Amino acid sequence: MKKFKPGKLLLYAILILYAIVTLIPFLWALGSSFKTLGEIVSGSINFFPKEFTFDNYKQIFLEQKLFPRWLFNSLFIGVAGTLLNLLFNSMAGYALARLSFPGKKPLFILILAILMIPAQVTMIPNYLILKEFGWLNTYQGMIIPAMINVTFIFMMRQFFINFPKELEEAAEIDGLNRFGVFFRIVLPLAKPALAAQAIFVFMGFWNDFMRPLIIMSDPTMFTLPLGLNTFKGQYISYWNYIMAASMVFTLPVLLLYGFFNRYFIKGISFTGGK
Repeated sequence: MKKFKPGKLLLYAILILYAIVTLIPFLWALGSSFKTLGEIVSGSINFFPKEFTFDNYKQIFLEQKLFPRWLFNSLFIGVAGTLLNLLFNSMAGYALARLSFPGKKPLFILILAILMIPAQVTMIPNYLILKEFGWLNTYQGMIIPAMINVTFIFMMRQFFINFPKELEEAAEIDGLNRFGVFFRIVLPLAKPALAAQAIFVFMGFWNDFMRPLIIMSDPTMFTLPLGLNTFKGQYISYWNYIMAASMVFTLPVLLLYGFFNRYFIKGISFTGGK
């Protein structure tokens, strides 16, 4: 029988306790999505509804006509923004790691400096620029200003610095140019870094509330976080609808993490066998 050290047992106990504390609010929200409004506001804390009902989900999908549109807006902006970030952040990181060009070092220092600027500082300038372009209440107003991220440019640079040059040199001997090496050799072997980037970038778009609040004023262009806020009124909040919508809101992120999780576990092997 395998013996566990006291330190490891204590670590497991802390992790299990943390997992329970983290799951309790989610489980309560899941149970509340099947409760009536009266049961939720009654003050009783129970995970299982006394009157199990699907009316909350029917309400948000059938009665709230804009909810499917909000879901589509969030998915479209999240997917498009994530794909553009994966492409441009990876290309910029690779250029900083492998290419030699004038101004490379000052550019890298500038990127590091941008990391220290709070996003709140650029909100008003971004709004004014988008207004001049006529991009308010548009998809491009949400996607294009956020299609690169200096944090992940830096992350990809660090990844490509440690990438074996031998694989690139072998590909160049076989006749591939720089773009061919990047898209056919380097990028396919960067799946773990790309998976991590995809999850964080998509979550950033998916959970974003402030930027849609500033850019979008047309209800048909709302994203889900902004749309959920409409269920809260001055005198009453429909918590049953908010909980049901929150469960729908959580599902795509769970699916994304479940799909990409294997790349975190598997890691990467630079054998050059293929």
